[in-house]
Amino acid sequence: MQHFKQLTSRIWYQTPVSETDRPILAVVRGEKHQLMIDAGNSSAHAALFLEEIKKHNLGSPDLLALTHWHWDHIFGMKHLGLPSIATKQTIERMKEMQPYAWTDGALQERMDKGIEIPFCADAIKLEFGSTRDIEVVLPTIGFEGQLDLDLGGVHCQLIEVENDHSPGSLLVYIPEERVVFLGDAMYADIFSPKWNYTVERTTRLLTTLDRLDADYYIWSHGEAMPKSEFEEEINMLRRAIRVTEATGGRLKDMRTLYAEETGRPLTEDETETLIYFANGTK
Repeated sequence: MQHFKQLTSRIWYQTPVSETDRPILAVVRGEKHQLMIDAGNSSAHAALFLEEIKKHNLGSPDLLALTHWHWDHIFGMKHLGLPSIATKQTIERMKEMQPYAWTDGALQERMDKGIEIPFCADAIKLEFGSTRDIEVVLPTIGFEGQLDLDLGGVHCQLIEVENDHSPGSLLVYIPEERVVFLGDAMYADIFSPKWNYTVERTTRLLTTLDRLDADYYIWSHGEAMPKSEFEEEINMLRRAIRVTEATGGRLKDMRTLYAEETGRPLTEDETETLIYFANGTK
């Protein structure tokens, strides 16, 4: 069940749905413009978000920012028809997707080649059923580095970040509201044969996040995480990086060193994170 929530006086968002891989969609409301963050995984998803905005008398978004190119964040663009912004890397990946067919056979063929993964193929089938009217619409504006938007009384910084999940992703930082939309940048690379984090890319991502002072951090497939909780996640990643570097990525030694540092057994989340970093050193 999706819910529509108010985070701050200017930010509203719709919660994710794991079964069909619907990510969080959000709107930042300025006095002159309204920025929608991500387009949704289908026309139905995008339409539901617009209905919620209308129901709450919040006007209409007139700009769209895409955090990255994965299907669940872009397939709603066709329904929205908004001027849209993405990094140049994201646009290049979307161009590659434009010729794709989305039948069961085409999805299976891409899975056989390692281009597609079963999780995404299954979610597409669930979201669209047998009639898949899918069109990859390219963004209006491409940028590299950072793009600053003045929405009127509130600013959004679109910041390109290194990460393993989808290189060329962007974060949306709203300094006046002290909120960061992370997209999927904090998640591991799930498209490689073995899911992984790399020390180099994760370090660069954390360096960027260090610059942003926020009270809430929003993961696209999670919830709005308060700063105290987010700092725990960051500390876990930093410790995982340290033990990966100290042991050369040998998983058994990584586990031992991590447990020594914390003085307790590893949690399930920590164990999984160390496995991903070990995979990333191979």
